[in-house]
Amino acid sequence: MPDRLVVLYRGNRPPGTGLIERLADTVYATEEELPYLLPGADALLAWVTITPAIREAWPDNPEKAPRWVHASSAGVDSLLFPALVDDPGVVLTNARGVYDQPTAEYVLGLILALAKDFPGTWEHQRRREWRPRPSDGITGRTVLVWGTGPIGRATARLLRAAGMRVCGAGRKARTDDPDFGTVHGATTLPAALTEADYVVLAAPLTKDTRGMVDASVLAAMKPGARLINVGRGGLVDEEALIDHLAAGRLAGAALDVFGQEPLPARSPLWDMPGVMISPHTAGETTSEREALVEVFLDNLTRHIEGRPLRNVVDKRRGYVVDETRPV
Repeated sequence: MPDRLVVLYRGNRPPGTGLIERLADTVYATEEELPYLLPGADALLAWVTITPAIREAWPDNPEKAPRWVHASSAGVDSLLFPALVDDPGVVLTNARGVYDQPTAEYVLGLILALAKDFPGTWEHQRRREWRPRPSDGITGRTVLVWGTGPIGRATARLLRAAGMRVCGAGRKARTDDPDFGTVHGATTLPAALTEADYVVLAAPLTKDTRGMVDASVLAAMKPGARLINVGRGGLVDEEALIDHLAAGRLAGAALDVFGQEPLPARSPLWDMPGVMISPHTAGETTSEREALVEVFLDNLTRHIEGRPLRNVVDKRRGYVVDETRPV
């Protein structure tokens, strides 16, 4: 049994706390309490991950730092601060697998909403206006999924099943991928961007991917294409995106993540035509919390029994590396 498990929470504690408490000496900490409770802990369950609190509370003495940190999220970019990354004795795991299918479903919903202009239909309904008009189809349209991890793969499979032509973008180019068919690398990506009707961002935020969708990438996209971001806000140069949307080069965008969250009320994105905004909820479902606890409990049991943990993050790369599949 871990000497002490600290659970960082905000608002409501995780479900299943009784099960957790039977397996570990558990204490609960808000972000304000964490600096006092984290030193000396054996493990940390980060029920909240998008916060500077963990970095700020991390003990200066490595001997007082937890040996295992579990993130209740797929993205771990906010946890990749030097003291954690550089300590080889600290294992970082995440909730890989929980968000794959829900996010894929969300992306399909966004593509349909953009193609069929559901926001316009709902606005006409609100105004009690009868406005028949044609809409776009998605069958045969080309979608480039940028990010070939589990979420990107689930998205590719679902979009292909809906009749879309799917390709991927990743670090390693290949032509025989089971989910994407063709995966474009740096040399072929510009040409792929000119052909894609939709570009879906599902990559993790790392030092290599931060700002990857900049003005040059947006300029290379097919005129009238649409951008969907369910990865991290830091993947996109938001000012450049605003400029391209305002100029009419892109038909629209569906954005679930942003460089600053919540998205400031002053952001022009709120009012731009063809732009859909959601509050970082692409992977959330009514059963999400239970699924997150299930993954953690499995790892907690493994930790106690001395067995290998699931979903171990490569702290240098910033994501879980699946050696059986190229990325």
